[in-house]
Amino acid sequence: MHHFLALGDSYTIGEGLTDKERWPQQLTQGLRNRGLEIADPQIIAQTGWTTQDLRKAIAEASLTPPYDLVSLLIGVNNQYQDRSEAEYEQEFELLLRQAIALAGMRKERVFVLSIPDWGVTPFAKDRDRAEIASAIDGFNRINARLSYQFGVQYLNITTLSRDMGKFQQLVGEDGLHPSAEMYRRWVDQLIDRARRELTELSIRNES
Repeated sequence: MHHFLALGDSYTIGEGLTDKERWPQQLTQGLRNRGLEIADPQIIAQTGWTTQDLRKAIAEASLTPPYDLVSLLIGVNNQYQDRSEAEYEQEFELLLRQAIALAGMRKERVFVLSIPDWGVTPFAKDRDRAEIASAIDGFNRINARLSYQFGVQYLNITTLSRDMGKFQQLVGEDGLHPSAEMYRRWVDQLIDRARRELTELSIRNES
């Protein structure tokens, strides 16, 4: 039985959606549909969390490593609260080191997802969308560079998230967070990589 730990904020907890509509659950179900035995994901995430909040929550959580998959998606609230890139870089690196440790130091089982661009949503209609996009891109340059530096897998879902500005069905009822359909598109980008890692792990365990 495989185990998946998802670390993040509102995008990981699936603000406004049912449990099964969250992307970690959609990924888990998709892996089951492909014949893998995987437990329900353990999620450490809350709406509004910054990197600092997530670090504190991990320290206080009841965890049972090593996990076969660990995902990390964090930073939108650092940007929203006008926290500095320097602070984000320092704290994201600490979180990434924790994620790798929680994956049993198997860095290939750690998946970092880029920060979505909330500036395209109806919620941001009275804000400077270009400024938000620029800020999000700045934070994503940091998490991408650190991901490549540490050798973990990186999934750029920011471009996909910008489709929320074009298609209403991709935005949740609150006008800010993604819909289940948007999350499904993220999972489509992630599932083959996740299945490959878990399949290889299963083969090694059986040999």
